[in-house]
Amino acid sequence: MTDVERLTQAELDEHFLRHSFDVARRSMDNGNHPFGAILVDRNRKILIETENGYMPAHDGTAHAERLLATQACRTFKAEDLADATMYSSAEPCAMCSGAIYWAGIGRLVYGLSEARLRDITGNHPENPTLDLPCRAVFASGQRPTDVIGPLLEGEAAALHDGVWKK
Repeated sequence: MTDVERLTQAELDEHFLRHSFDVARRSMDNGNHPFGAILVDRNRKILIETENGYMPAHDGTAHAERLLATQACRTFKAEDLADATMYSSAEPCAMCSGAIYWAGIGRLVYGLSEARLRDITGNHPENPTLDLPCRAVFASGQRPTDVIGPLLEGEAAALHDGVWKK
């Protein structure tokens, strides 16, 4: 168990990002795509963990980040979300970036870039990736969202080894 109180911000970001990778692995173990997201408050406490929810209903909108944003809005106050950080195994797509923005989550750290994910998935029918950077979505808004990423991109890409060739 890591003592998160002693970590620098950079170490903290890597620690929690790797935790989102663990959630992505769990998502695969549960029959879904390898995407995971967690929400961490200003006190370094994990508030929410979400896996991809594509299966069993084949819900193309059940991305881990969108599911997290919805749960966060229903559970926490706006001022708490503004000080929270979402850690995501992959860069949120345009839909998820919009959900993060509307939820008011103030900071995002992600692993795999959307562009690299598109290179990995190709034209897979279950993941027709939008190559639209989350920063472009956030920049069109009226409140700031701090973004760090891609970070640990090689580790994040490894989550997808062999997945999209099936």
